[in-house]
Amino acid sequence: MKRLLNYILMLLMTISLLAGCSSNENSGQSEESQKEDAANTEETQGAYPLTVKDSAGNEVVLEEDPERIVSLIPSNTEITFAVGAGEQVVGVSKHDNYPEQVNEIDKIGGMQINTEKVLSLKPDLVLAHGSNAHNSQAAIKQIRNAGIPVYVVKNATDFKGVYETIQSIGKLVNEQEKANSIVAGMKDKLKKIKEKASTIEDPKSVFVEVSPAPEIYTTGTGTFMNQMLEAINAKNAAASQEGWVKMNEEAIISLQPDVIITTYGYYTKNPVEKVLSREGWEQVPAIKNEQVFDVHSDIVTRAGPRLIEGVERLAEAVYPETFGDE
Repeated sequence: MKRLLNYILMLLMTISLLAGCSSNENSGQSEESQKEDAANTEETQGAYPLTVKDSAGNEVVLEEDPERIVSLIPSNTEITFAVGAGEQVVGVSKHDNYPEQVNEIDKIGGMQINTEKVLSLKPDLVLAHGSNAHNSQAAIKQIRNAGIPVYVVKNATDFKGVYETIQSIGKLVNEQEKANSIVAGMKDKLKKIKEKASTIEDPKSVFVEVSPAPEIYTTGTGTFMNQMLEAINAKNAAASQEGWVKMNEEAIISLQPDVIITTYGYYTKNPVEKVLSREGWEQVPAIKNEQVFDVHSDIVTRAGPRLIEGVERLAEAVYPETFGDE
């Protein structure tokens, strides 16, 4: 039970990275988004010393290309590796698990930062995050007082926010072109997914379980997962709920979802079988038709380059006849 409670606490923080998104995000390359991309490209061509403002409004100065980076949250780490600066990462959180190289990197704590460990690594850049910066104010202040630049990365609330986050980290580590390339690729993939999904004539109702029974939590409207379901032309069965909410089994059964997606298989054995065997759920369409699937939480909750992979996995699970065997 303690392990489960710790997981749910961590999941709350992770889900909060993606909460509150706009559900009408335009995935296409509109004239406005093209202008934004051009502006981002132009803005990121500067040389060191580099002065930028982080999401908390702090002025951050980097005298030169950072050679030793500490990341305080997994999404920052994934982005840093993706843009090509992974070799500079010398410290990560104990929750980091991707890419595999992070297993060999020094850990600086979890939700509580080990400030002494951070300082001992002598970083020239620390990547904090807007989702938990308020809980780490004392630690961040101590790190800044030691003369180490700390950049608070934006708490992305939609796809656009994720794109901006990738580009901002790319700028900090002098990998602007790679960051812009990643963003362009993500936009292109999402656009293609939406185009294919638009051909679906009978959208399915999907219930997402982000934690198992007896404490079943789901994501309603105003969440990133809701936006992902809309991107694949599926209906969120819990759309009448707002945000990240706990629901009892009776209420879930009444929703009669066509598909159930679990996101906790990496720490709970046989999640699909457990859902399929629930007593009293026999007449739920998803149970009756064995339409229960597990999707790894990391690819649908971490605000980084793998989010589009998460959308693809959701699409393949919900609409295998449209998205399968590609």
